[in-house]
Amino acid sequence: MLRGRNAVIHLSHNLLLEKAAEVARKLPPKRCYVYPVPRGGVPAAYLVLAAAARPTVRIVDKPELATVFVDDLVDSGRTRARYMGRYPGKPFFGLVDKSVAPFKGQWLVFPWEGAEQHQSIEDNIVRVLQYIGEDPQREGLKDTPKRVASALGEWFSGYKVNPHEVIRAFKDGAEECDEMVFVKDIPVYSHCEHHLAPIFGRATVAYVPNKRIIGLSKIPRLVEVFARRLQVQERLTNQISHALATMLKPRGVGVVIKARHLCMESRGIKQQGHETITSSLRGVFKKGTVRAEFLSLAR
Repeated sequence: MLRGRNAVIHLSHNLLLEKAAEVARKLPPKRCYVYPVPRGGVPAAYLVLAAAARPTVRIVDKPELATVFVDDLVDSGRTRARYMGRYPGKPFFGLVDKSVAPFKGQWLVFPWEGAEQHQSIEDNIVRVLQYIGEDPQREGLKDTPKRVASALGEWFSGYKVNPHEVIRAFKDGAEECDEMVFVKDIPVYSHCEHHLAPIFGRATVAYVPNKRIIGLSKIPRLVEVFARRLQVQERLTNQISHALATMLKPRGVGVVIKARHLCMESRGIKQQGHETITSSLRGVFKKGTVRAEFLSLAR
């Protein structure tokens, strides 16, 4: 299962019954019409209805008929904001609120989503296939949700890795080493955080040691850790240089990334073949001959 440092929490039936009872106590005391927010709000609303145990609380089929809205989860808050914006003055309740402890930032699995952690992700991918007009039961697509869930785990594996565990510095071999250490054309595969579209290109990373060096293979590994997350290229460039500067404490660090963005090439302005170039220079790389030498080599 793709997760970062946060845990996967399987919510129990008993916990949700308690949460439903809490929501039921907040319902208007007189007649109350509950609209279940599709899809997770359906089982949540029926739990609230059972907990309320009064005939004046009823489920309605249309949101405009509702006096309150019930969902299983308040996550980013976008669904709640959308309903409250369309129907001002009508309360919106979620059984579980991920904006507060103990569920803040955690991955939650509801009982009706199945015991398999991949299942809810695969269900969402099925919905995406339906949204674009495909038939998820078509022969070529039957295993696509499972494959996509697995691919997501690989594409975004950087969330599971602590960059501090990648870089291991050595004093042995760093004696009198005060010239630039340079690794060029490191492959970069990432995804933009605005459209989830691929970013691909090359990174050039260099540093001037200060009594400590790292294994050369660790530099491409560090690039990969940050690239395999949702990114903007500017942040990616700065994260790489900051990690090297913080953990290795060299005399200076230089990072240049040249990349193409499919969010620009395949949609929107649809301009193909352009490279975006970003750089992050620290310490002795910010000026003088070191800066000039690095930028010349990076070309």
